[in-house]
Amino acid sequence: MADQGSLPPPGEFKGYTLNEFQVQAAAAIEAGENVLVAAPTGSGKTLVAEYAIARALRLGRRAIYTSPIKALSNQKFRDFRAEGQRVGLMTGDLTLDADAPLLIMTTEIFRNAVFEDPGRFADTECMVFDEVHFVDDVDRGTVWEESLIFAPPHVRFVGLSATIANLQEFGGWLRSVREQELVVIEHQKRPVPLSHRLFHPDAGVFQLAQRSRALAFHERAAARGSRHGTRIGRRERERARWGDRTERAQNRRIAVGPRPYQVLLDEVQQRQLLPALYFCFSRKECEIKAERSMHRRLLDRAERQRMQDLFDEICTRFELDPAADPGLQGILGRALQGVGFHHAGMLPIHKEVVERLFTSGLLRLLFTTETFALGINMPARTVVFDLLRKFDGVQMDYMKSRDYLQMAGRAGRQGLDRSGLVISILEDEDLREAPLSRYHSGKVEPITSRFNLSYSTILNLYDRLGGKGLLDAYDHSFAAYQAATGSAATRAKKRAAARAALLSRVQILREAGYLDDRTLLPRGKVAQRINGYEIQATELLFSGVLERMDLHQLAATFTALIHQERRRAELHGHRREPGPLMQETTAAVRRFVAIELLHGVQTPLKEPDWGIAAAVDSWSRGGSVDDLERLAHTDAGDVVRTLRMAVQMMRQVRLQVGKGEVLAARLEEAVVAINRDVVDARRQFELG
Repeated sequence: MADQGSLPPPGEFKGYTLNEFQVQAAAAIEAGENVLVAAPTGSGKTLVAEYAIARALRLGRRAIYTSPIKALSNQKFRDFRAEGQRVGLMTGDLTLDADAPLLIMTTEIFRNAVFEDPGRFADTECMVFDEVHFVDDVDRGTVWEESLIFAPPHVRFVGLSATIANLQEFGGWLRSVREQELVVIEHQKRPVPLSHRLFHPDAGVFQLAQRSRALAFHERAAARGSRHGTRIGRRERERARWGDRTERAQNRRIAVGPRPYQVLLDEVQQRQLLPALYFCFSRKECEIKAERSMHRRLLDRAERQRMQDLFDEICTRFELDPAADPGLQGILGRALQGVGFHHAGMLPIHKEVVERLFTSGLLRLLFTTETFALGINMPARTVVFDLLRKFDGVQMDYMKSRDYLQMAGRAGRQGLDRSGLVISILEDEDLREAPLSRYHSGKVEPITSRFNLSYSTILNLYDRLGGKGLLDAYDHSFAAYQAATGSAATRAKKRAAARAALLSRVQILREAGYLDDRTLLPRGKVAQRINGYEIQATELLFSGVLERMDLHQLAATFTALIHQERRRAELHGHRREPGPLMQETTAAVRRFVAIELLHGVQTPLKEPDWGIAAAVDSWSRGGSVDDLERLAHTDAGDVVRTLRMAVQMMRQVRLQVGKGEVLAARLEEAVVAINRDVVDARRQFELG
């Protein structure tokens, strides 16, 4: 039955004529039902979320919009604010207007808020889970499950996803954990269809049906090269392609001429298939390829002037001084040629500038990593894949179809292009081995539960539900639902294994002094109120080491809890010996790690990583961005992201210390010292 105040679903919303699946979703929302929508990128899923939000606000109630990444949360915040909506934002970087009727937050923040104070959602009508297929994410998927299971029962939800192979199974689980009826909607048609092509230097651009012909071209070329002694192997081709200069030193005969990707981009440019997004799985490759494309001059004189004017306007808005910022000068230099790069290692404000330049349509060729494709609505005429393999955390392997389609889905601009063009550059072995049919067919992998209760979740559930209620949590998980398809013996075995793992973690917390047989102990109550790295922070608080630190040491310590080196092999000779307080800090965390190891935990708690301690110390004393990057020996964007997280963490710990304490005052001083200039996320938002 429809809720009081419900209206018939409209044919139009926000100036758009709703298509069939959007009308179906709107009808379900008006009826007070939960909705799960799976549809291709760019097909209009977001409009369904916006309809649910508009209905909640019309009823005088609140709406929550959750997303997996801060960039998407930030974009939605700006979109709603641009419409004149009062909107709040809560991410790991900052909190803005947390009492607003519409609140945008990352999924982790929502999950933590549900455990901290479920009563705060009493007036919340609906929550939107954007990219809900992140349930399948190995590291973070459990957060989505926990959010869906433990969100207040009265709250309706709208789940948005790319195509899911086991959509009905996922929907069946959602029906089992949420009170309202669920409507599952699957839409497979893109408003702008995709056209897939392949490229190999021996065969040029070809279609999948011509794969065997392309392979024959390659084999003939390889045979000719072998006879004449000029053919290079795959490793040599990769080195030439990636810019490795060792070939010349080894006196190898290398094929002369432009690199394969340059040949392809020449053709894309000649056929007027720009703008293009060129996806690389390496930050450095994005930068190298952008610099090697500066000769293209993709803008005419009038467009160059428009680009300059737009750049000046953005810099004025954000109070940026390009003359004092070499990074901004580089962005402008590339942009005036119609070229750019974008990746997570850039300073947040630099990424912001590039994104705004790209939305103008004047940035014709953008080299970027896969994060650019996640939720951010910035389509192009063409998408190019530099490689079809990427590092999966263990080895280089072919990417999942879901990842391919997420990025490929950025091809094709609605209202501008009849179709979006997707071109994959193939290595020699890809001609035989790459799962091209799977990519081009649109078939994706089923999603799998990653349910794995964190210490924070265990503490919160133990406090609310006790030991038995905690053990029952597994029975509500998607993992338990998926296991229910096996035999009774298999189900019992999986349930026993899951409960044993949970009991082991409870026992670790018991031995570490966080809980007893009945309730949480002081350590547990403190950890319960800290979101992220809660065990490490609690161990430091109870060890007493923080009281003996000055503000600079506190800043370095909290960043060390968060920081994890990306390229440890490149840091020859840069690390200094940790001082006494650093050693004591590490020892405090290792107290808990030792208990984990005794219980056979395969991946114990993260220990402090002091790799950027010198950079943080310099920054807290007033150092420059150049000093920050030079001393950190890593991308400035990574350091800024860590500093922003450290600011939030120190604020949470300060609340646990209590007003009037010396440590609380010193933590606030540390926050003020590092939360300035490019680190100050609030200032960036207020200006933008």
